[in-house]
Amino acid sequence: MNIIIVGCGKVGRVLVEQLNEAGNNVTVVDINADRVNDLANRYDVMGITGNGATHAVLKEAGIDEADLMIAVTGSDERNLLCCLIAKKAGDCQTIARVRSPQYNADAPYLKEELGLAMVINPEYAAAEEIARVLQFPSAIKIDTFAKGKVELLKFKLPEDSPLCGMTVREIGSKLHCDLLVCTIERGDEAYIASGDFRFEARDIISIISEPKAAFGFFRKIHYKAKPVNDVLIAGGGDISHYLCTLLEESGISATIIEKDPARAAQLSAELRDTRVIVADAVNQEILMQENIDRAEAFVSLTNLDEENILLSLFAKSVSNGKIITKINRIDFDEVIEHLDLDTIIYPKNLTSDYIVRYVRAMKKTIGTNLETLYQVIKGKVEAAEFIVKEDSALTAAPLMKLQLKDGVLVAAIFRDRKVLIPRGNDRLQRGDSVVIVTNHLGLHDMNDLLQ
Repeated sequence: MNIIIVGCGKVGRVLVEQLNEAGNNVTVVDINADRVNDLANRYDVMGITGNGATHAVLKEAGIDEADLMIAVTGSDERNLLCCLIAKKAGDCQTIARVRSPQYNADAPYLKEELGLAMVINPEYAAAEEIARVLQFPSAIKIDTFAKGKVELLKFKLPEDSPLCGMTVREIGSKLHCDLLVCTIERGDEAYIASGDFRFEARDIISIISEPKAAFGFFRKIHYKAKPVNDVLIAGGGDISHYLCTLLEESGISATIIEKDPARAAQLSAELRDTRVIVADAVNQEILMQENIDRAEAFVSLTNLDEENILLSLFAKSVSNGKIITKINRIDFDEVIEHLDLDTIIYPKNLTSDYIVRYVRAMKKTIGTNLETLYQVIKGKVEAAEFIVKEDSALTAAPLMKLQLKDGVLVAAIFRDRKVLIPRGNDRLQRGDSVVIVTNHLGLHDMNDLLQ
């Protein structure tokens, strides 16, 4: 596919890397020549220096032949204008990043009226992910499939977990839970689960199940499965605004610590049931006065990664609550993941993941459609949801007789509004929504799973 990316910031850089690696023809556009040259040289893509919100620059970038134009500059208005010009000039698909809360309610209207393929708000997406985890605090991360009917949950085993020493196969017989273990991370190694794999303390495990079944499973292994009741939030940016709106709808009480008086006053006026105090969250005395040691959850959402990391480490030292940390920079993600910070949210990665998922879906074939895509283990394992559109080799035999590639797990089937955790005798049918977990990255068709 021919793809133009306008904006070479952190998100643009991630998109260039992922979309170029997937074999697309990528052209980058930015007013900053140094950024353009750096990406063009590093990833061997075409680079254009100029304002992507002008017809002349988009023409030079090849808008006439483009299949997709993605606008991720720092300005919402410029992103929307880029998309409008691209639609008129090249009639290609367009995606705009729109971050401001004042535009959030208008996102469906903008998408419809401007003919956009997608409007992405990374701050709102981050708030949604945080809210999901606060509803199920035992999980490090939660991804949903089949419109929320199927969940993929990632969690870490503590030293005293009843799962330690148990094999994957024994979960069903000993705990009587209808779920499927998908992956295990142990140190720097990643495994697609097999029946005889034996769990150890500190393993990071991902499972797939219905939400109700997951609740029962976590209760049996002595994990907290109920939503938190109260949340202490450091920083009053847009993510905090969106998050507290979602928490108010769920009946979860929240307190925001924001050091800018004007911003605190604005939040207090817009959030009816959220308590906002004017203070610097980096002050430990303030945190203790706000009962960080007794809060069921602490979410660090300041604008500085260093502050967020230190605040979360302090919270972990004084509290047993759920801890969530926002990280903006993605350069040191492997180092940060070794800090044992519980749940880490990368808004920039969320944005790129949504866009890459859409690009993969654009390459869909007649037999199956890619609906949803998540990175279970970054760069190693993906989970993808496909819709089976017609009969094929995949529907011709039970799962146990299909010649699937190694490293492929059929994790869940959604059929007739029911979730099936598949066994060997189950068979795929036309119309099924199927969740696949695999270490074969870049798949956009289920038929590629066969040997």
